Amino acid sequence: MKKGKRLFILLNLFLVLGFFMYAVSQKESILSEGKLLLFELAPVDPRSLMQGDYMALRYKVADSIRKPDLPKRGFIVIRPDSFNIARYVRIQKGNQPPGPDEQLIEFSASSYEINIGASSFFFEEGNADKYAKAKYGGIKVDKKGNSVLTGLYNENRIRIE
Repeated sequence: MKKGKRLFILLNLFLVLGFFMYAVSQKESILSEGKLLLFELAPVDPRSLMQGDYMALRYKVADSIRKPDLPKRGFIVIRPDSFNIARYVRIQKGNQPPGPDEQLIEFSASSYEINIGASSFFFEEGNADKYAKAKYGGIKVDKKGNSVLTGLYNENRIRIE
């Protein structure tokens, strides 16, 4: 019986580690092969800068969506402009192929917000003033609508480091 428990625990450990490694490889794939799009940031609560070394993020694209009868999950179709800034086009439930020059980004919705990716950005202690001027969130997006936040950018579309 003891041997069976150990085998069960070991099997579960391998499953958890395997899932974790798969999730990491998915994010690494998005970072290396995804398309970088800039999402204009909406005003954020300045208290997050005061409470700790992070910034709460909201995106203007999500604010432009009408919220009644919005599905819990779906895809926002965006079209990047000439500066790769994401512009809202429409909502769709499934991940049907977008039109020319369009890109999908997956979202989830609750009764009070629409989430299209990372909702916070953490930075080194003492750098709040530098990141408070951020105008864009740089998000890499793959063809399936999965996304990873890569950094924050200033009004000149230059990454803040």
